[in-house]
Amino acid sequence: MLTRAVSGPLGEALGQTVVVENRPGAGGNVAGAEVARNGRDDHTFLIAPTTTQSVNPFIYTNIPFTFDKDLQPVGLLANSKLFLLARPGLEPKDLASFIAYIKANPKALSFGSAGNGTTPHLAGELLNVGLGAAETHVPYRGAAPAIQDLMAGQIDYAFGPANFLPMVKAGKLRLLGVASRQRAQGYADVPTFAEMGVDRIFADSMFGIYAPASMSADRVRRFNVELNRILSTSRIGAQFAEYGAEAVAKTPAEFQELVRAEKAVFVPVVKALSIKAE
Repeated sequence: MLTRAVSGPLGEALGQTVVVENRPGAGGNVAGAEVARNGRDDHTFLIAPTTTQSVNPFIYTNIPFTFDKDLQPVGLLANSKLFLLARPGLEPKDLASFIAYIKANPKALSFGSAGNGTTPHLAGELLNVGLGAAETHVPYRGAAPAIQDLMAGQIDYAFGPANFLPMVKAGKLRLLGVASRQRAQGYADVPTFAEMGVDRIFADSMFGIYAPASMSADRVRRFNVELNRILSTSRIGAQFAEYGAEAVAKTPAEFQELVRAEKAVFVPVVKALSIKAE
C-alpha cells in the first residue's frame, strides 16, 4: 500500500511508468534475490523491511544473494511503529500494571507474532530480556492470524502495527503501549516502555528502498531526491498516516544509520536466543 501510494507521483516525476510487483516470501529475501539477480537494467528497485538487511543474514541459511555486496541503499520509504496489544480479558489494564504483572509472573503469559525473526517477534523477545521474563512465543504465518487468535483469547498479547488499532476502538483488543523511542503520532496518550523505566524496547518497522549495486550514483541520487520530495508532501503524509505509518525522507547515508541502529538492537537478541527462521 505504501509503495503504490508513491508510485504515481514517482512516475510523474521520473517521466516513466512505475510498476509495483509483489514478490513475497522469506522476510524479503525472495524479492531481494530477484532484484540482485535480474534487476540490473537501471530501472528496478527493491522495497523491503529493513530487517531483510539487518536481521535476515543471522536467521536464514543459504540466502541466494549477499545483501551488502549485491544491493545498495537508496532511501527510507516509511516507518511504522509497533503497538503492544492485549486480549480484552487480560488482568493488567495499562502498561505500568502489565510490566508489573510480567515481572511477578515471568512465565505465565504467551505472545504471538507474524513468525520467527519478524519484528513483532523480536519486540516480544526484547520485552522478555528487558523484564527478565520468559513468556512463551507463539509464531504464526503472518500478523493477521496472530491478531485473530489474540482477539479470541488464545494468546495473551502481541505487537502489531497501527492498522490493527480499529479493533481496539471496537473493544476487541486493549492497547497498552508503543515499542518505540517516541510516542506515536495520533496516539499521544499511548506511553512508551522507556517512560515506564524499561529501556531498549525499540521495534519500529521500517521499509527501505534499495537498488542493485551496479546502479550508478547519479541514478540513485535522482531517485532519492524525487522520492524525498514526494514523501515531504502533506498528501503522502496523510495517506501514510491512514496506514499507521510515517513518511520519512532520508539520504542513503542517513537511512543506513537507522539500519545500523536497528541491527544493534535486534541482532544481540537473535544471537543470544539462537533465533532461526522457520
